[in-house]
Amino acid sequence: MRYLISGGGTGGHIFPAVSIANALKELDPEADILFIGALGRMEMERVPQAGYKIIGLPVRGFNRSQPWKNVSVLIDLYKSIRQVKKIIRDFRPDVGVGVGGYASGAAMWAAANMGIPILLQEQNGFAGVTNKILKDKASKICVAYEGMERFFPADKIILTGNPVRQNLLSGRKSKIDNRKSLLIIGGSLGARTINEAIAAGLDQLAAAGITVVWQTGKTYYEKCKAIYDASPLHGGNEGGGCFDFLSDMPDRYANADLVISRAGASSISELCLLGKPAILVPSPNVAEDHQTHNALALVNKDAAVLVRDADAAAQLVPTALELINDKNRLEQLHTNVLKLAQTDSAKRIAEEVIQLAKKER
Repeated sequence: MRYLISGGGTGGHIFPAVSIANALKELDPEADILFIGALGRMEMERVPQAGYKIIGLPVRGFNRSQPWKNVSVLIDLYKSIRQVKKIIRDFRPDVGVGVGGYASGAAMWAAANMGIPILLQEQNGFAGVTNKILKDKASKICVAYEGMERFFPADKIILTGNPVRQNLLSGRKSKIDNRKSLLIIGGSLGARTINEAIAAGLDQLAAAGITVVWQTGKTYYEKCKAIYDASPLHGGNEGGGCFDFLSDMPDRYANADLVISRAGASSISELCLLGKPAILVPSPNVAEDHQTHNALALVNKDAAVLVRDADAAAQLVPTALELINDKNRLEQLHTNVLKLAQTDSAKRIAEEVIQLAKKER
């Protein structure tokens, strides 16, 4: 079987795509898998690192604020669709899998128009533009949240959840006392609002006697580390610290009593899988405010607490301190968020892809 997988632009698209490819390889070791990405985007580096071949397209996103600049974007889109058609003629895939992003739109549109069945995977609670455009051409649409009939035909929807890093379940607890532990994660690049709120509240966090693990992201690390080193938390934060990146996330999650996080699809899926009580601070800088929709899917089921980005400076640290010391509330959030976990998502999506391929053959 030959599988064409496309999508990228952000880790939120790339990680599910690679996870699906890995699951396909486990179920079908002879599978031939080819990725299509966008030139200059992070998938062109990450996918080969994962062991897969990728071809880049010149496709780019539309400029919504300055529409007159989109002439060259349309030209690149036309070139990309022509290139995809040649790739499909050469590769002859049995199925196309689209996970969202610029490249996915061009690749899946061309594949569907050439008679290749396509499966879409939507990570967010508010469907992305690409997948909404492709919905009528898709044979199946795998989603992470209930209620996606708002965006897609109900008879095509399969609730699978988002693929997550399964090694997260292998984390080991290493607490040496009864200190509560707060884990702050803003993504690989960091989250400015979260970091500013934490920096301003370091004295309060130190006075509370909790362990603070603060992942700032690379962009903000130097500034945040200087503030951290000058605070009373420095030197009295055993087991914690200020980091640009955490390579030991399974253990960090295992030891966290409470997590502060953005509301990206992958982050939320991880919190559900691990049953972690969390304060979600949705990023306002994403298309169609989809992180707020992701967060509300948990908040509306009393499975997380929401602090809006605009309120973070005033509310984030006080909310965290109140919550981390409320044992009953933490247990309630743990129980409710665990109910929303979808396990073996990558395998379940891969099974749907293989089923589609066999049907086509």
